[in-house]
Amino acid sequence: MPQCGDEEIIKELCVCNGISHEKVSQDGRGISALEMFFSGFPRMVGLSLFPSLSTLTVVGQCIRHIQGLEHCPLLKELWVVECHINEISGLEKCTQLQKLFLYDNKISEITGLDHLTNLQILWLNSNQISEIKGLSSLENLRELNLTDNLIKTIGDSLDQNNKLQILNLSGNKIISFKELTRLACLSGLRELGLKDPLCQPNPVCLLCNYVTHVLYHMPALQRLDSYDVSSKLIKEAAESTVMKKMMYYNMRVRWAQRQFDDSKARLLQHRTVQLKLPEERIRTLSYTLKNLERELSEVGRKSTRLWEEDLAVELRDAGDPLPNRVDLGYEQKVQHKLDSVRESIKIWEQRLEQVEESFQQDIKLASDRKELLIHFLVMELETVGNIRFEEGNPSDVWFKSCYDLLLFRFCVWDYKPYNITGIKINRIMRIHNCALRLRFEDKLHSLLDRDESPLLSQNYKRWLEYLFYVPDPEQSTENNESLQILEEGFRSAENFEAVGRDRAVPLTNSVSVCEQLRIRHAQRQAAEQSVKPPDPLPFRHGQLIVSKVFLGPSVPVKDGVPVDPDLYPKVHSVYQKASETLFSTEQQASCDCSQQQTLWYVFDHELVLPEYLIDFEYITEDTPQASCPYTPSSVAPVPVDPAPVPPLSCYEQTQDEMTLALEPVLVPRLKMLALDELSILATARANVLSQITVLNLHGNSLTKLKEISCLTALRHLTISFNELTHLDDISHLPSLENVDASFNRVATLEGVHSLGRLRHLDLRWNQLTRARDDAAVLRKHAPCLLHLDTRHNPWSRHDSVRMVLLGRLKTLTHLDGVLVTEEESTAALEMSTTSKINQACLLAHSRITVERPRCLSLLSVAQLLTNLKPSPWTHTELEPGWAAKITALNVDGQHLSRITNLDKLVSLRWASFNDNDLTRIEGLEHCPLLEELSLNNNKISSLDGLYKLQHLVRLNINCNQLQSLDGSVLDCLPNLHFLSAESNCISSLHGVQRSRSLFELYAGNNDISTSRNIYHLKALSSLIILDLLGNPLVKKLENYRAYVVFHLPSLKALDGVAVELAESENAKDLFGGRLIPDMVAEKLGHSNFRDIVNLELTACSIRMVDLAPADLFGNLRCINLEHNNLTSFSGLVYLPSVKALCLNYNHIESILPRQKTQTHLSSRQVLYQKVHSSGYGQQNHSKNSREGVSGDSLEPLMASLEELHLCHNSISSLGELQLSRLTNLKALFLQGNEISQVEGLEGLRHLRQLVLDRNRIKILSEGSLSRQESLLELHLAENRLRDLSHLGPLTQLRRLFLDMNKLQDTAELDKLEDLPSLIELSVVGNPMAKRSLHRPAVVVRLPRLQVLDGITITLEEQTRSELMYNEGQYLSPPVVGADVLTLPGLLPLCRALPGRGTCLTSGLQHLLGHEIITTPLMEEPHHNSKYKKRAGGTHVHSAQSDGSYRQRGASSFHTTGLQPSRHRVYTAYTNTDPETRCPSHSGPKPPPM
Repeated sequence: MPQCGDEEIIKELCVCNGISHEKVSQDGRGISALEMFFSGFPRMVGLSLFPSLSTLTVVGQCIRHIQGLEHCPLLKELWVVECHINEISGLEKCTQLQKLFLYDNKISEITGLDHLTNLQILWLNSNQISEIKGLSSLENLRELNLTDNLIKTIGDSLDQNNKLQILNLSGNKIISFKELTRLACLSGLRELGLKDPLCQPNPVCLLCNYVTHVLYHMPALQRLDSYDVSSKLIKEAAESTVMKKMMYYNMRVRWAQRQFDDSKARLLQHRTVQLKLPEERIRTLSYTLKNLERELSEVGRKSTRLWEEDLAVELRDAGDPLPNRVDLGYEQKVQHKLDSVRESIKIWEQRLEQVEESFQQDIKLASDRKELLIHFLVMELETVGNIRFEEGNPSDVWFKSCYDLLLFRFCVWDYKPYNITGIKINRIMRIHNCALRLRFEDKLHSLLDRDESPLLSQNYKRWLEYLFYVPDPEQSTENNESLQILEEGFRSAENFEAVGRDRAVPLTNSVSVCEQLRIRHAQRQAAEQSVKPPDPLPFRHGQLIVSKVFLGPSVPVKDGVPVDPDLYPKVHSVYQKASETLFSTEQQASCDCSQQQTLWYVFDHELVLPEYLIDFEYITEDTPQASCPYTPSSVAPVPVDPAPVPPLSCYEQTQDEMTLALEPVLVPRLKMLALDELSILATARANVLSQITVLNLHGNSLTKLKEISCLTALRHLTISFNELTHLDDISHLPSLENVDASFNRVATLEGVHSLGRLRHLDLRWNQLTRARDDAAVLRKHAPCLLHLDTRHNPWSRHDSVRMVLLGRLKTLTHLDGVLVTEEESTAALEMSTTSKINQACLLAHSRITVERPRCLSLLSVAQLLTNLKPSPWTHTELEPGWAAKITALNVDGQHLSRITNLDKLVSLRWASFNDNDLTRIEGLEHCPLLEELSLNNNKISSLDGLYKLQHLVRLNINCNQLQSLDGSVLDCLPNLHFLSAESNCISSLHGVQRSRSLFELYAGNNDISTSRNIYHLKALSSLIILDLLGNPLVKKLENYRAYVVFHLPSLKALDGVAVELAESENAKDLFGGRLIPDMVAEKLGHSNFRDIVNLELTACSIRMVDLAPADLFGNLRCINLEHNNLTSFSGLVYLPSVKALCLNYNHIESILPRQKTQTHLSSRQVLYQKVHSSGYGQQNHSKNSREGVSGDSLEPLMASLEELHLCHNSISSLGELQLSRLTNLKALFLQGNEISQVEGLEGLRHLRQLVLDRNRIKILSEGSLSRQESLLELHLAENRLRDLSHLGPLTQLRRLFLDMNKLQDTAELDKLEDLPSLIELSVVGNPMAKRSLHRPAVVVRLPRLQVLDGITITLEEQTRSELMYNEGQYLSPPVVGADVLTLPGLLPLCRALPGRGTCLTSGLQHLLGHEIITTPLMEEPHHNSKYKKRAGGTHVHSAQSDGSYRQRGASSFHTTGLQPSRHRVYTAYTNTDPETRCPSHSGPKPPPM
């Protein structure tokens, strides 16, 4: 029964819900819902009266605890809102609860919900919750509302709530994109709220790309912040944006890696220089050492033999002195020198170790900087650009301010005990962290807006300061606290207290003060090392963070009072003079800086904003001090200067000479180039080969040792300092125990067999590279090997050689002069057993995740999954078919030599085999679903093995030994989008064109050297990212970048740099229409340029010719470039053997580009100047081009050119063409231009055929054809000629075509009487030639003519014309409608009207002689169209030159002309008449058309 004090509450409850208080005991059992609104109830009572209650609503009460619900086991919905509840409790019996509303309370922690497994809706908004936890057991939870709380992180607290569909986190303090990424595992999430309109947004929502980031990681979302985001276009836009970001940062990471590789190469080069002298000294000393050891051995044997002989003499002749006593002092001298040489070698070996340690230190420093930069780039990617790192440049204002600040706060007196003389700033990174800056500004504004702090708002700027921070390497719990600070800000005061430090953020205004903890830690570590470090200053390189700090009201630290905000109320920070704690009295007296150096302790970490990261190093007396900072590139790591190596002292440099000069100085022995039985016996001082047990062949020039195979008793063999490249010849020596093969050229141990008793093997200073293969040989054929020395070999993986050898040679007791410990053997054996893909390997390195992780990471999927997900194989017993579930496999760095045992991994989608010893791709044929494959850092030389991977999308095969990219393999990869083959030996990209789906291609650091390789990529229409940096092509090809951008217009980025629109336009101007060898090879399908004789590239938009080097085209004879955009001959002038050139239908202005006289050049002309082969600016024209330029005054060009076609080029001035420079030209075709004056032909003295039809010529000047004495044929049809003056110099002219001009009177033809060789004339279409009345007069005036207007002049016609002319008679006009001339006794004469295709004269190969045969034809109607036919006939000579270039090559031509009188004229041309024609073989054959 309820208590007496609760009776009033129950009554009120009954009244509110319409229940009779008197009958509540009976009726309450049937009540399923109760409500209590704003009644001020202090507690929950009377619920035991309602056991069937399923819904309870309590609103606006004074309840502090949930109680009484143990009597309501059927409760499914509970509302306790706007109350005063401070904890979740009392729900243990409500296991059927499905909806729980506890908003507007004072709950600070989520507890007491573990048993509510049926809960579907949970509202905890408007409480004081700071951490999401206690929800992992709510597996049916579908809706969660946590708005208006104090949550800063999400963590993995919701990973188990897979059915969650609605989540609202608005009004919290979430600031990082990484926290939002945690929600990506909620595959069923459909609605997400982070900045609902009714709540304050989370700080993360104010960052750039917030929506893009959320939609990419949660593509299934339907609503975001109350907005509908279900559109497919929105999701695709987010996906595309993120993919572009990832591509961009992938490029930058590769650039950083390449810069590191360059730094490593420089350091290797420096190490090589440093090692040269020690190696030379060691080699010289070792050679002497071997000689002395041999000498000592021989002296020992000799002394023993002589001692035995002397003893026998003494016994025989007692009392006589020993005649053969050996000088014992000689042996002591040899031994003394031997010890001295060994000591010298030891010194030089220490020197080698110092250089190597220094090199490793430099490599580590460069690697750390590279990794730091990559971490920065990944951080930028993960935050979608809201954290950005800007590398400073001396030209930046902020850089100079930060640089000066550091130098100002650096005091050299503080470092006097360390001999530090200065500081060098290598790099300054500016941190743009939008989230931290927003938090800093919000915190500062909240302080300034308080009513109780007016002083702060008025003077807050004077409390802003820039202070330094360096993490304590001993107390820091993070691997890299600096990176965490740059990303998340400084730790809170509580976190500093948790690691044993003061409860505040420690900062200082002094470099030396902030460095004290790091310096002490580095000194302690150096003291603990057994080996002396190469750098005497172990803390030389350092980093510090410069932060913007709001100090606020501050007070000094009180003596004996800890630094704690609770002990210093109403202040934001406290300070302490550094001189009171860190510096000695001597230091304080030496400099006043110590009085200004202060330690600050800031209580609120949100008021500390990291802004700069400075990379610096200390300068000591033995290192040069830089006067200016390093000038960085946009993304490149800082180059590492080689660490200082102690210089050689004079004593060390002279000690060797003194050692080598010690007595005895051995006489050099003759070197043997080959072995035979006698030389072996002589060297071993033996009589029988089978008795030789020791053989010393040191210091010869031997390349083979076949002759020692018969030395069955040989136990010790020395073959050092020879020229051996293999050791096959020492095989099958059953007694061999000790072999010294040092200082040779042995590159492999393959071929070594049957050395069962071998105990000692010295292989120092050889050329061994493959430790695994060589160890396998020794394990099989030298099973008793105890001592092995392999130092100073160029191993491919030097850091793992020792473990590889120990793992395979289990009998070794000494390796490289060091005793093998049991721990080493165990570790090596373990590594050896894990270097195969077996069941244990698959269980440890595989994952079964089906979906590709949506994570902003540059790792491969296999690497990412193994980092994010634990191994799924936790059970001891595996279910059948477990291997078929594997989707990801990451076996990087497992020392694999083969890919095996993958036949059951049929579902494998992502695999990584980086950093192994693979030599070929195999074992993947059973993984047809493979989408991503990484094979970096192996020894693969071929792509064979990928044929069946048709689903492969990404392939990484960097740092291998590929020679080419096999097109037949790539053709089998239709879905390949990403291919990275950097740092291989690829010399050609041929084959890549068959991978037509490629988006990204990385082929840097290979051997690609020719521009032809770019043409292989033109078929890749989807290619947007290309990286070829580090190839010879990049430096060899002029205007390389513009060249690539032009030929691959789809590129968005080249060599890690974005392709801008302006760059693309410049590339078009520079290379658009440029005929280069690569274009020729593309058009012809081959690059055998020396085999090309004829070249035809019509209608290819060519505007420039650059066929360099011209020697490649030495056999090119005929070129046809019709219908292009050439304005000059450009690079054609450099081709040495061209005889025929056709440039019809271009825009030729001159042979070489004309030099403009104006000061300002157009952008195209500026680009022309960049291309040397264009010939721009290689000549000077006179101001008045009309005056012409004498051919003698300019250097001749194209000496082999004989035939030139320049038809239809809109040429208006011949003088500007400079044709006089083509001195050997024999045929020139200029029809269809706009020429008004014939000039500029003075240099063409060998010209035989000139075609000027269809121009605007009115008259020939006196100098027009004054030097064309050799001209045989002249075409001037369809011009405006009225006068035929100045043709007198053409004494050799045989044919003259003047059709369709303005010649009025036949008397004008009298001027042709000065042409003694003229045999053919055509004046069709002139006014004088109307109705053919001119014919008798012309025949009489020019008696030498043989053909007039295309009709042969017969003897009868000539006789009749003379007769009529003498008698003064005129021919009667013909009948209207007929063109027939009837002469008595003769057949009707008609003018031939050749068709357009008729070619009476075409080029140099036309014959001058011909005959006409007329035959009657059937009567042809339509005589009234004679004028049209006649007009068509006027194009005979103008068209013949157009068609001549195409009709060239036949030995004879037969052309017909249909006459109106039903006669057809057959004109036969032969090329055998030496008197009337030029031989057809004298001119070049044109290219086939």
